[in-house]
Amino acid sequence: MTEPTAPIRRAMDALYRLCAIVSGGALVLITIVVPWGVFTRYVLHSASSWPEPMAILLSVVLTFFGAAMCYRSGIHMRVTVVRDALPPIGQRAIDILGEALMILISLFMVVWGGRLCAATWHQVIAEFPTLSVGITYLPIPIGGVMTLLFIAERLAIGPPPQREDWRMAAPD
Repeated sequence: MTEPTAPIRRAMDALYRLCAIVSGGALVLITIVVPWGVFTRYVLHSASSWPEPMAILLSVVLTFFGAAMCYRSGIHMRVTVVRDALPPIGQRAIDILGEALMILISLFMVVWGGRLCAATWHQVIAEFPTLSVGITYLPIPIGGVMTLLFIAERLAIGPPPQREDWRMAAPD
């Protein structure tokens, strides 16, 4: 018999894989685009105008899709010294506060990122005249929505199963 939460977990696993593919793809493209810009500038002595803005746009994608992915997997930066020193009830209170703050940050990304997209929708980037600036900012609200979904998953059915606790795997 399957758990009633299995479909939710599968959907969040699929969203997590999408985040990994998109952010990983952006990272691969950055590692191709930046050296191309260096090559055209210093070897061909005719600098391409597009690699730098392309790398910046890909960095936005990498940042916001990667941040959602890192949140779900629990590999984002955090300092747990004080939390770990507290009794279990204090740890739970800190965890709830952390989730509440993540909800606020994600809502900020959705609302203000959406407003940024709307405000810049009809502007274009000089190096990419057919690309709307608003489209380039879409990873901000999309990343916020994905993070909210991962927070909802964590609050509703718990964090996804972890393969290994990094603290136990790290050498001393």
